[in-house]
Amino acid sequence: MISKPETGGTMTTPGDLPAVGETLLTLRGVSKSYGTKQAARDVCLSIPRGAIYGFLGPNGAGKTTTIRCIMNIILPDSGEILLAGRPLARELRDRIGYLPEERGLYRKMKCVEQLAYLAQLKGVPRKEALVRADAWLERLGLGENRDKKVDTLSKGMQQKIQFAATFICKPHLVILDEVFSGLDPLNIELLRGLIMEEKSRGTTILFSTHMLAEAEKVCDAICLIEGGEVILDGALGDVRKQFTLKSVKVALAGDLDPPPDLPGVIARKKTEGAWQLTLDEGADPQALLAPLAAAGRVELFAANRPSLSEIFLAAVARHRAEVAA
Repeated sequence: MISKPETGGTMTTPGDLPAVGETLLTLRGVSKSYGTKQAARDVCLSIPRGAIYGFLGPNGAGKTTTIRCIMNIILPDSGEILLAGRPLARELRDRIGYLPEERGLYRKMKCVEQLAYLAQLKGVPRKEALVRADAWLERLGLGENRDKKVDTLSKGMQQKIQFAATFICKPHLVILDEVFSGLDPLNIELLRGLIMEEKSRGTTILFSTHMLAEAEKVCDAICLIEGGEVILDGALGDVRKQFTLKSVKVALAGDLDPPPDLPGVIARKKTEGAWQLTLDEGADPQALLAPLAAAGRVELFAANRPSLSEIFLAAVARHRAEVAA
């Protein structure tokens, strides 16, 4: 039997929150062990309000353990976790929305009642909860399924219901764990757009995923965790600078080859429609422009920008080499 949710209680109001861009969630020295295995080791994070923060790492890296510590599902062995500068008491945890990788809904409840009930559990009065439930069903294209039971919906529709349940209480912080798993491209695009809308309203989103191409599309900053340790953390643009390949892509009109004696070029490779020129460590890419222009009309000249997947692989490989040394 589903119990009647309580309403009311003291919750953080927007006036209690830091300004957008200032720190909302803080982890200081969070560690957690299971027997001899250390799942999280001195994890320190500072996540600004209004950001989408990618939380990335290989399987078994410690992401789920860290998330469960944030949600108070498990207690860390040491360290502290603060939301808006305060420890995570019950009223603050009610301002966190959590979409776990292991999904779960009351399958025999109607969709609108499911969402309203979960909103009430977070302190939203029933009348307002029903209004929000209907609004979310419309945003997700599920309005006509309002009075259908959850177990009559497709798996993708059920996942969208759980997505709505995560945001319906208007949380200050949302944790999304593999939110796009199992969805088709159209629904991924729909949820991605809704995530960006919620971000524009000042919601902070911790985005845990293995779909690095999707993380690259939405994240302002990333944290990469490996072996329970944070090995990379920062704004996505700053992280890219650490892994920028010393190479440029060039193309000349008429598919001409670049001159063979370009200054500082130590290797070259023909790719589709362009040449990739690898430069010596001290070489200046701008020094290539004049000799290239002398050889023909320059149609493409761009620094190579590593993908998030390339950064992920390089950072993990570097960390494992350091550990093994």
